Amino acid sequence: MEIFSKLFGRKEQESKTGGMEDYMTLVRVYFQAALAAQLGISNLAMLPDLRLFKSTLHVPTQNNKLGVGEKGHCRKMMMEIYHTDEQFFKEIDQSIRRNCKKLQDVQVYLIQFQSFSQELMMLMGNLMKFKLRVPSIFKKTIYAMTEKTVSDIFMKNDYKDPSVIKAVLNVRKLNARLNFSQKWVTDFTYQVMMLAKKEPRPKDEDVKKK
Repeated sequence: MEIFSKLFGRKEQESKTGGMEDYMTLVRVYFQAALAAQLGISNLAMLPDLRLFKSTLHVPTQNNKLGVGEKGHCRKMMMEIYHTDEQFFKEIDQSIRRNCKKLQDVQVYLIQFQSFSQELMMLMGNLMKFKLRVPSIFKKTIYAMTEKTVSDIFMKNDYKDPSVIKAVLNVRKLNARLNFSQKWVTDFTYQVMMLAKKEPRPKDEDVKKK
């Protein structure tokens, strides 16, 4: 798995291979590859994560169309490493087809997804709180709690905390544009949280230095 240390430009001991950072990078690569394939983008400067992925792994361009081979390569990696199911990728493709009709839509769409994922994860952390302390071995329990929290975000309207209400509305608004199902949001959030739980905690001396 030294491929990750080469791809992401770091020494293996700096973080766990195949961890949360790697997962999020591959998600961005898939989004960018899907955009390239959908819109016929040939300028890799527009898609920095895809450019690094393609050059580092020497992924060949299929049928003279950027994004097609890269999508397949990225999908295969995510399915092998993270056991991501096929529907996850299908929903990304559908979202891109719905929202991106021309080149000018690309940056807006990528910014929307970045805002959505950041707002979503902060909100999930706020709402789940102590539930996140459940040991990783209880995967079914954690998934069920994640599923319930995601459902609440989209359906519940009696939150009391103004900051939570604002975040919930922002997530709903962004997802109305992106059009991901609650199942997709649950699977995405669950994967990120499970990987985050495995991240090494800072050593005491590192905390003191900060």
